[in-house]
Amino acid sequence: MADKMKAADKVVLLVDDEPDILELLEMTLSAMGLKVDKARGVREAIGLLTEKRYDLCLTDMRMPDGDGLEVVQYITAKKIDLPVAVITAHGNMENAITVLKAGAFDYLAKPLSLEQLRSLVKSALSLPHAEPMDDSKQLLLGHAAAMQKVRDLIEKVARSQAPVHISGESGSGKELAARLIVQSGARRDQPMVSVNCGAIPENLMESEFFGYKKGSFTGADKDKEGLFQAANGGTLFLDEVADLPLTMQVKLLRAIQEKRVRKVGATVEEPVDVRIISATHIDLAERVKQGQFRQDLFYRLNVIPIQMPALRELREDIPQIARQKLKQLSSGALVRFSDEALVALKNYNFPGNVRELENIIERAIALCAGDVIEVQDLHLLPAERAHQDAGEMEEKYPLPEYLDRVEREALLEALQKTSFNRTAAAKLLGLTFRTIRYRMERLGIRSPAGTDDAD
Repeated sequence: MADKMKAADKVVLLVDDEPDILELLEMTLSAMGLKVDKARGVREAIGLLTEKRYDLCLTDMRMPDGDGLEVVQYITAKKIDLPVAVITAHGNMENAITVLKAGAFDYLAKPLSLEQLRSLVKSALSLPHAEPMDDSKQLLLGHAAAMQKVRDLIEKVARSQAPVHISGESGSGKELAARLIVQSGARRDQPMVSVNCGAIPENLMESEFFGYKKGSFTGADKDKEGLFQAANGGTLFLDEVADLPLTMQVKLLRAIQEKRVRKVGATVEEPVDVRIISATHIDLAERVKQGQFRQDLFYRLNVIPIQMPALRELREDIPQIARQKLKQLSSGALVRFSDEALVALKNYNFPGNVRELENIIERAIALCAGDVIEVQDLHLLPAERAHQDAGEMEEKYPLPEYLDRVEREALLEALQKTSFNRTAAAKLLGLTFRTIRYRMERLGIRSPAGTDDAD
C-alpha cells in the first residue's frame, strides 16, 4: 500500500500500436499505483512529450510511423530528464544495444516478462533527479579534458542500465569509476558485488557465478547462491574480465542476454536483475582479433566504453591530485609538499598511475623529518628505471598469462633436451606422464611428427 501511495503521482507514457500490448502494460502499471498515458505511434508520443511531464516512457521498437529509437533520440536531443525503456523483439540484441547506446535507460525483450517489467519500472522511478556532480562528489580529480570526459560519461551512464566497459592501465582508477556510476544511479541502495575474474579457478567459475544445488558435486553439502544472485537488484562489477576462459564467456553471455541463470545441478533457470560493469587493463578488441575473447560478448559488454586516462596524461593536474591524496593519507597531520617535490611529481611518469602515487605519498609521510615533504623523501625511480619496471610489470601481468609463459618455456626446454620424449621429459621435470600430457594439451604444445612420443 505504501508503494502505491508513493507512486500515485507518477505518470508513465506507453507507446505501442498494438492494443493488446498497451492493455497488458496499462493493467500492470495501474496495479503498481501508476497513472498511464498511451500513444499509438511515434508522432503521437512526441506530441505528448511536448505537452506533459512524465516519470517514465516505455516504447515499442517497431511502429507504423517509425520506431522507438526515434523516441529515445528525441528525449536525448531535447535533454528531457526522463528515463525511456524500449521493447525489442526476442533475440534481437543489435536493436537493444543500439537503443542503449542512444541513451535508453534499459530494454525489455518480447515475450514480455511482467516480473522484469515491474523491476525495470521500480529502478527507473528511483532515479535521482539529474544534477551536475558537485565538487564533493568529484573523487576523480583533475581539470584535464580527458578526465572531464570521464566524469561527463559517468554522469550520463549512471542514469541508465546499459552495460559499461572501463579500460585503462593498472592503478588508473577503474574500480573507483565503477563505484561512482553506481553511487549516482538508480541502484545506489542495492548491492554492488565486485569480482576479480582472474582470481577464480576455471573449474569453480560456473558455481561461483551462478551458484549450485546441494549434491550437484562432491562437497556440495547445501545450496549456495552465486555472484549473480548476490548482486540481484544491484550491480555486478567484473574486474579483469579479459581473464575469463572461453567456456565461461559463453555462459556469461547467455546470462546477460536472457537475464536468467541456472545453478549447477538445477533443472530450471531463475530470473536475475543485474547491471553489468566490466573492466580490464588489456585491450579487449585485440583479444577478440586473437580469438581469445568472444566477439559477441565483447559487443555486449562494451555498450558504453569509458577509457581511464593514465596519470602521466594529466600532468598539469598532478600537483592538485597529490595534495588531495596527501590530505587523505596524512590522518590530519600538518604536512605539505615543498615546491620542488611537487615539480618532481609533476615530471614523473608514474608507471603505476594513481595507485603508485598513493604508495609514494604514504612512504614520504613516514620518511620526512619534519612537516614538509622534500624531493628526497619521495624516493622516485630514475626515468630509465621507471620505464624498465613498467616493462617488467607488463611482462608479469596478468599473472595467469605470465605463469603460462613460464610453464611453456620449461616444458619446451625439457622436451627439446629429451628429443620430445614425453616420458623422459616428465621424469626430468618431476611430473607424471599423465600430467605432462595434460599440460602440453592445455598450452597447445604438440610433439613433432616422427618423434618417439608423437601423437
